[in-house]
Amino acid sequence: MSFLKHKVYGKLFSFFKIFPINKNQVSFVVDSNKSFKGNLDYIRKEMEKRGDFEFNFFYKDKISFSNFKKLATSKYIFLNDNFFPLAFMDFRDEACVIQLWHAPGASKKFGGSVCSASELEILSKASDNTDYLISSSKNIENQYMEAFQIDKSKIHPLGVPRIDYYFENHDIDKLKQDFSRKYDVDSDKKIILYAPTFRDEEKYNNVFDYLNLDDFNEALGEEYILVLRLHPKIRNFYKNDISSKGKYIDVSDFESEQELMLISDMMITDYSSIMIEYGILNRPVIFFTYDLDSYLANERGFYYDFKKTVPGPIVRTSDELIDVIKNDKFEKEKIGKFIKTQFDVIDGESSKRVVDFILNDGR
Repeated sequence: MSFLKHKVYGKLFSFFKIFPINKNQVSFVVDSNKSFKGNLDYIRKEMEKRGDFEFNFFYKDKISFSNFKKLATSKYIFLNDNFFPLAFMDFRDEACVIQLWHAPGASKKFGGSVCSASELEILSKASDNTDYLISSSKNIENQYMEAFQIDKSKIHPLGVPRIDYYFENHDIDKLKQDFSRKYDVDSDKKIILYAPTFRDEEKYNNVFDYLNLDDFNEALGEEYILVLRLHPKIRNFYKNDISSKGKYIDVSDFESEQELMLISDMMITDYSSIMIEYGILNRPVIFFTYDLDSYLANERGFYYDFKKTVPGPIVRTSDELIDVIKNDKFEKEKIGKFIKTQFDVIDGESSKRVVDFILNDGR
């Protein structure tokens, strides 16, 4: 991996360090497509309750001298994903850099658990420039130490701000009605949210090569509607369109992933960590892993034994998937036990805990 671009970012950042820190300025580091922005939105809302802060979104892939200046002069800098230029940015002592990470828990191996030696070095440097890493549980400290190449003393299990969403006062019936009107489906139908992740091996990324939609709808279409939510980075791993002539709803561009989870009656996924968040709703999850042997042999792997640990039935074919749903063969008793390994507390107060911690200088 070439780090030239990251070093250029570091040089630009250093130039603007001549300006003093603005104690009320907050920078959020994001992708231009605003993916993985949920935690940052909740931190912003909580900080707005505390004082007159100025908020700035620093887009990773857009060079703007104005944004570099704001980043270099911010008191608080929040990240929600990897940002390698951080390794080459020497922040002032009074600045505070916080990594929130976009996914709760620890499921698929990532970062320092799977990357090359050169990437390990840059991860370590980025973590040296990170003051705090916020996690969902003390149980996953060792995994986060490895993934981020970070000292344990910097990891704080304060919760996941975006999880506070599920404790807000939502009118679920209205959300379902709005969804039904938007996509012209019967409001009485139950929603099955299908949220597959991407595969490094391209041929496995078109889910409709493996899910027989005609059989699915013939067996379940009277009661259910299938709703497909593709991973935001799928286009990096599959060059063609993923579509089928059979009946389903593509909600990959639906603004709120969390709203989809809230209104759905069950989830089909595979190796995505989205199942950890969905698990707090205590609703059925099915793992449709048509490429399981290949995935376990060739992809990143997991921080646990996938076959023994995931909180729901594992199926490999359309027929098995249909059978589980039709005959109610879910394993809901596994969900609570699994979620306890991923969260220390689920109470709708994560944003408050994080902001309290940050504004009290890590106390």
